[in-house]
Amino acid sequence: MDAALELLLDRGYDRFSVDEVAAKAGVAKTTLYRRWPTKDHLIVAVVARLQDSVPVEYSGDVRADLTRYLGEIAAGLNRMRQAGRPATSGDTSAGLVAEVAAAAARHADVGAAVQAMFHRRNALVLTLLERARESGELHADVEPEVVFDQLAGALYYRLLITGRPLDAAYIDRLVASVLRGASV
Repeated sequence: MDAALELLLDRGYDRFSVDEVAAKAGVAKTTLYRRWPTKDHLIVAVVARLQDSVPVEYSGDVRADLTRYLGEIAAGLNRMRQAGRPATSGDTSAGLVAEVAAAAARHADVGAAVQAMFHRRNALVLTLLERARESGELHADVEPEVVFDQLAGALYYRLLITGRPLDAAYIDRLVASVLRGASV
């Protein structure tokens, strides 16, 4: 996985090769293909690993928790946006994120893997929001799934559609705006 991540960030989607991952990791190609039948499957596994490295914890301050979490997600999305590009390119396209979304749309099994990855990760954030609601930080009638859809949807819209920056100032404004209607 370390070799795959390094090559993915260095080369980007188009120039990523399972054969090169095997060579860099010092394993047979068949070892990788047994677990991940295509490069898309391996890339989804790498993205899942990146997401799993971002902690989701409820501290009693839902705004701070969401700001921290979304900030880390935005940083990861920005890294994936720049995968395979020179650091000075200034390219605002969605990069690797768009490629993963396209692969998920093209191949049902890749799409199922992407959905399962997000379902598993989102469950952690939904639990955080549920705890904030139970503790009285959020209105009792707030739907955690709708709140998270507003937050995550805005990040991915900005990345995939507008190309606008995902920076700390935007994350602060986004969380404040969404919680304005949801907080007690």
